[in-house]
Amino acid sequence: MKIAVFDTHRYDREALEMANRAYQFTFSFFDVRLREDTVALAQGHEAVCVFVNDQLTRPVLAALKEQGVRLIALRCAGFNNVDLKAAKEFGLPVVRVPEYSPYAVAEHAVALLLTLNRKIHKAHNRVREGNFSLEGLVGFDLKGKTVGIVGTGKIGRVFAGIMKGFGCRLLAFDVRQDEALVAETGVEYVPMERLFAESDIISLHVPLMPQTYHLVNEAALALMKPGVVLINTSRGALVDASALIQALKQGRIGAAGLDVYEEEAGVFFEDLSGLVLQDDVLARLLTFPNVIITSHQAFLTKEALGNIAETTLGNVKGFREGKLSNEVK
Repeated sequence: MKIAVFDTHRYDREALEMANRAYQFTFSFFDVRLREDTVALAQGHEAVCVFVNDQLTRPVLAALKEQGVRLIALRCAGFNNVDLKAAKEFGLPVVRVPEYSPYAVAEHAVALLLTLNRKIHKAHNRVREGNFSLEGLVGFDLKGKTVGIVGTGKIGRVFAGIMKGFGCRLLAFDVRQDEALVAETGVEYVPMERLFAESDIISLHVPLMPQTYHLVNEAALALMKPGVVLINTSRGALVDASALIQALKQGRIGAAGLDVYEEEAGVFFEDLSGLVLQDDVLARLLTFPNVIITSHQAFLTKEALGNIAETTLGNVKGFREGKLSNEVK
């Protein structure tokens, strides 16, 4: 079975080729993202394998169908970049990787939190320049702080366990309450407004959907405690970046750790170091000393990459054998 793999990097290729030893599929790797002006590259392939920033719009899906593609294989959990209604109309099943390593993402969220709190990024740069002053590097103990966890699925669950280990008080919001998590960590499920109002640290672990778009907006930010630390390793559009900038300028937000950004397509995963950044909102966020932005790398561990590749190819194998698994409906 021939698979066109879009938006690939060296680590993607290595993981897929390693997993493919058990399947023997034929890959065509493309560095470019799948969109209307690149969809012709899928000609002659039975499946396309895509990532979070590939654009599977109605025109793209129509072109894929016309070219003989029979399967859309996402090597990610999110699917907000796919027109599912159009895919269904064209008879193109969409399969995904519902989980790969919740530990990878949860641990990255904690890494952002610790870096911001203890000013590790500032201290590192100072010492490299011969400046050993401790002025401006005061953090706070995590023990006893209130941590608000928005979304207690697999990643949020792991994050809760880690923060319990630090001795934090845990609040959570989710449409489905996890009683086992309550028993394990003592987390208290509360309304979103109360979580925003009482938390010293807020970490987002929900998918992007109409109900969660700009979940953190001007009104939500106004509810938060002055000095709150906001962490987002889920989807960029959960946070209204312009509203966040205003809250940062006003000093309401103590720090923000972002691994995702609403307009990250065309920026994240690329080396733009020799160019002028054209996104004014992102450029402004990067000027704040209490903001850390990483380039959607929370998933990037050896374990996660291996799991993504194995599940993706397992999904393709299931399709070939008439047994769809992990289908998005």
